[in-house]
Amino acid sequence: GMLEINQDIQNSHQQVLQDAYVKSLLEEVPRQNFSVEAKLKHYQAIIEKSWQTLKTLAMPQKMQEAFDHVLLQKGKRLRPLLVILAGELFEMPIEKSLVPALALETFHNSTLVHDDIMDEAELRRGQATVHHQWDEATAILIGDIYLTKTYSLLTHLESKHIARSISLFNEVVEKIIQGQFLDLQFETQSDVLLEDYLLMIENKTALLLAIALKLGALNAGASLSDQEHLYEFGKKMGMAFQIQDDFLDCFGNKQSFGKKVGGDIIQNKKTFIILKAMEIADATTQQKLKKLLSEKTKQPEKKVLQVQSILKDLKIDLMSQEAQKRYFDEALWHLSAVPVPEKRKLPLTFLAQSLLKREH
Repeated sequence: GMLEINQDIQNSHQQVLQDAYVKSLLEEVPRQNFSVEAKLKHYQAIIEKSWQTLKTLAMPQKMQEAFDHVLLQKGKRLRPLLVILAGELFEMPIEKSLVPALALETFHNSTLVHDDIMDEAELRRGQATVHHQWDEATAILIGDIYLTKTYSLLTHLESKHIARSISLFNEVVEKIIQGQFLDLQFETQSDVLLEDYLLMIENKTALLLAIALKLGALNAGASLSDQEHLYEFGKKMGMAFQIQDDFLDCFGNKQSFGKKVGGDIIQNKKTFIILKAMEIADATTQQKLKKLLSEKTKQPEKKVLQVQSILKDLKIDLMSQEAQKRYFDEALWHLSAVPVPEKRKLPLTFLAQSLLKREH
């Protein structure tokens, strides 16, 4: 046919679906009377198992070790889950959504491996990062392999959906790359505005959730307007998560005492919290914040307390929670606009709510 696909790669994707264990798991999927939470855990187990069967062409041993190091790390697998749940809204069975689901996860991992190099991070998911355990060159190439796997998976969609899926996906990938660029640029830029930050997190984080849902829906034959509503649902949800992350890092969570609060403040990071404060503070308070957030301090705890008290005087804690709720409500509005029985939306609603209740 038109696509002469490398037989090994083709076999490896057949392998994903035929792997005996995955098959047995799939056969256990009861279609009803399964608590939503149990169902999501079950789907995560299926994703995890099929993820670990991802094969590549034979590689040099050291490269294979680094590839497997990424493969075997435990992640939340949120993006593939979104692909599957979006497909299910339109009665697409999970086994038909696994291929695009895994494509989202290979892409996500490719960005993590490369971002860790740029951030000089030594740990990811509690384990050594690829560039830290091996070296930068290896990490660049491993990230590239994961990116390539993304496209070999996407070429295995139903043929009528391939072109549109890849072109929509590519539009988002370009924006994600720009988001990462801006994130790095903001570190040294002094006059970042809140609106700049919101655009950056939309591109860098929220759009990957959006495209996961959209591709799941597209491949299940959803209408263009349903695809769009799910895309917006994912995007707004992503914004709500990021603002929540910024909030928890700064103010912590009364229920979870273990979390070290104020990491962003100590690192002088520009987050929603800080930029919102800069936007509404008077000149004197702005100067005070700027000074606090430009110094390398010997007493990080004291610095965190000082910044927190300025933020609380400005009521930033309340404002950020309001902003998070606004995004979350908008997300749910888009989900409610999809004309399928409400019962089918329960898993997505449950997932969104559980992510926004999470503690660190």
